[in-house]
Amino acid sequence: MSWLDEDITTLAICWRLERRDGIAIGLTDHDRDLVIDGNLYRASPGMTPSAIRRGEGADSVEVAGALTSAAISERDLIGGRWDGARVAVFAVDWTDTANRVALGEGSIGAVETGEGGFTAELRGRASRLERPVAEETTPECRAELGDRRCRVAMAGRQQLARVVASDAEIVTLDSAVPIAGGWGGGRLRWVDGANAGIEQIVAASAGADATLRTLPPFAVAVGDRVEVIEGCDKSLATCSGRFANVANFRGEPYLPGIDLLTRFPGA
Repeated sequence: MSWLDEDITTLAICWRLERRDGIAIGLTDHDRDLVIDGNLYRASPGMTPSAIRRGEGADSVEVAGALTSAAISERDLIGGRWDGARVAVFAVDWTDTANRVALGEGSIGAVETGEGGFTAELRGRASRLERPVAEETTPECRAELGDRRCRVAMAGRQQLARVVASDAEIVTLDSAVPIAGGWGGGRLRWVDGANAGIEQIVAASAGADATLRTLPPFAVAVGDRVEVIEGCDKSLATCSGRFANVANFRGEPYLPGIDLLTRFPGA
């Protein structure tokens, strides 16, 4: 007989969340903390799953829930520190934590903040089935600079620097970009300061200025350290001229598209 078939169940829902930077927390809707496999799951009665749907097998799990916990601050949510975090949800017998039932796992998708907490969409494994089966043709390269398809060596293409000035999206560093526009399309990762751990896309660069695609979530202070990683505009000319990597170019620059008739006057 299963512990779930008892007349009085001792059921608690637990959530384990692990951010991309390695920080992990455990939460439970029980009225006291639980220790499971040596991990502490803090009591968070306000955390209530709004819907848990299971299909045939774990691959079709979809989870949606509302979470409230002092461990998950609004600053971290706005800063994107929980974007893409891995989540595992399971039911446990709080009188004997060896008894448990997995309810699903996935990653945090859309997050909405509100009064007294936030709502997070948890994407299960089945969401992977929504991805395109085959790539679409594009004039630009579909690989990311330095990934296994691009194969450009990134050693020497990233550097540490300090902020000397900041104005909206423009961050001025104490080190200039070695190649004109080289940081454009790259990434800027905040090493310390209020934005520590947050990674942003660099839209353009000139000299010691890096123009970010979006505003930094929190105030930037002079002296904050950042890591700047070189980018690529994904054009064939850049792939050939700067990286000499045309053999690994993942685009179709010469394939006619639907704009063929509009390229020439009077067409």
